[in-house]
Amino acid sequence: MLFSSKIKLSVCVALIVSVLFSVISFAKTSEEIRNDVLRLHVIANSDSAIDQNLKLRVRDALLQSGNEIFDGTTNVENAIKRITPQIPVLEEIARNIIKESGFDYDVRITVSKEYFTTRTYEDITLPAGKYRALRVIIGSGKGHNWWCVMFPAMCLPAAESRQEIDDVLNSRETKLVEKNPKLEPRFKIIEIIEQLKKDKN
Repeated sequence: MLFSSKIKLSVCVALIVSVLFSVISFAKTSEEIRNDVLRLHVIANSDSAIDQNLKLRVRDALLQSGNEIFDGTTNVENAIKRITPQIPVLEEIARNIIKESGFDYDVRITVSKEYFTTRTYEDITLPAGKYRALRVIIGSGKGHNWWCVMFPAMCLPAAESRQEIDDVLNSRETKLVEKNPKLEPRFKIIEIIEQLKKDKN
């Protein structure tokens, strides 16, 4: 009986250690992904249909420009170095779209670190946490936002081609972002951990 209890305890300990190792490995790969991508975060002036449509027009113009700026870029550090001095140009592009649409909203663009919850875009899921992002605020910035990955170019509705994620991400990172969050509970665990870290800061 005592021997049987020891076996059960050993199995439980082994299971706990296995789960912890799995979560730690998942968290490490999640951190690598956060360090390897540049997200685009466009915030509309308001939630009116007109302002939300304007947000998408600005998005398309910036994605097209980003595709040209990043041409040949193979890592996120290089991408940020290329796009940072182009921010005034991108702001002007956005202002022209806004003006052509009949508005006089200002636009502010920065590269900053922002917290994102677990997000899925088509067949790609990004784990929760802080990412570097090109943040675009249109007018008062009180409307719903739109996000995606600007580098590597995972979503380019206005571009001619889509950059393959495995051109930038390693095999572990690619496998993780292609997982289904509904079938992968570790996404939720990472989100809870990252939310606790965010609240602590």
